Amino acid sequence: MANTYTQIHIQVVFAVRNRAALIHASWEEQLHKYITAIVQNAGHKMLQINGMPDHLHILIGMRPTQSLSELVKHIKGDSSAWINKNNFTKQRFSWQSGYGAFSYTQKELPMLINYIKNQKEHHRKKSFTDEYVYYLEKYGVDFDPRYIFDPIEIEDPFNF
Repeated sequence: MANTYTQIHIQVVFAVRNRAALIHASWEEQLHKYITAIVQNAGHKMLQINGMPDHLHILIGMRPTQSLSELVKHIKGDSSAWINKNNFTKQRFSWQSGYGAFSYTQKELPMLINYIKNQKEHHRKKSFTDEYVYYLEKYGVDFDPRYIFDPIEIEDPFNF
């Protein structure tokens, strides 16, 4: 769009279904590259991506050509299919429904990029659930704690 100038920086956070720790270090970097390609092919800029075995943080420079919900749907759908196609997990992989999205100013980006780069160190001190609730509260997002995450499903070893 001619004469359209934007500066939209969004951090998107989403979890593996049931917060299962399925993202293995052996293919984590490949996943990050794959998701980066999805973002770039949609015309946006990947500023930083990192996470833990059970969730991801993605910092994107958004273009106003696509809605955030469409982009996240595309990222989660395509990356799930890619993970399953490559048989990276023993069971079927899927992301949890929903996501968190938070906007930032240009001035906040260096601190946020550093924070995302150091996820593994950060999560030695704070759980993903605590971190997520902190973001929701910090940014004044109304939420119902019952619906933040799907419950963790525990298999019954006696259920045949």
